[in-house]
Amino acid sequence: MRLIALLVVLVLSACDVAPPAPVVAPAQTVTPVAVNARPAPKNFGTVSRAVGAQARSECRRRTSGGNCDFRIVIDPDKRAPANAYQTLDKQGRPVIVFTQSMIASTRNGDELAFVMGHEAAHHIRGHIARQSQNAAAGAIIFGQLAGLTGGNAAAIDAAQQLGAVVGARSYSKEFELEADQLGTIITYKAGYNPLIGVRFFDRVPDPGDRFLGSHPPNAQRVQVVNQTARQLGLVQ
Repeated sequence: MRLIALLVVLVLSACDVAPPAPVVAPAQTVTPVAVNARPAPKNFGTVSRAVGAQARSECRRRTSGGNCDFRIVIDPDKRAPANAYQTLDKQGRPVIVFTQSMIASTRNGDELAFVMGHEAAHHIRGHIARQSQNAAAGAIIFGQLAGLTGGNAAAIDAAQQLGAVVGARSYSKEFELEADQLGTIITYKAGYNPLIGVRFFDRVPDPGDRFLGSHPPNAQRVQVVNQTARQLGLVQ
């Protein structure tokens, strides 16, 4: 089970930064707002405070009894490749980690806020726990199949490892789209424009629609953001 947990962390930490979850419309009537490419301050502290506050609010509203005390930190390793990911510390507190090269790769506060909101959404949607369950189920099924076909202990162990990977990745694309949808809402409510933020994908290599790939095609992700933004009253 420790191996399964490690595989889950590796799968989720690769986040660069089924159908998506239903769009949540705002409670009040929203007047459509035109998208203006305003120069948002590229200040990590300013953005993290705004997004962190909104992420905590959304987390408390959408979960029951979960830890919503987000920490947003910068990886001290200056050589670490561009990456942003959500994890949990030893006390179960959600932590969003940005590498310095990831921060440098964003062009404005909207892009930084969008990536930050996306990572916060992973925790709110319970993706680590859900992915862990999928990995455990995959390991059990593959291990049982290996045993039924006469596999020895080594073959069963190898099958369990493969099953954990397959299980963890089975719904990873759906998880990314769910995080994009809720991340759009968090970004908007934090005072940033997700339709500007989503342009970050213009510079991210498109993973395509690979079988058991960890991320969906960029076009599909942009579509989810655009649909959610329309529900919030944002227009191109």
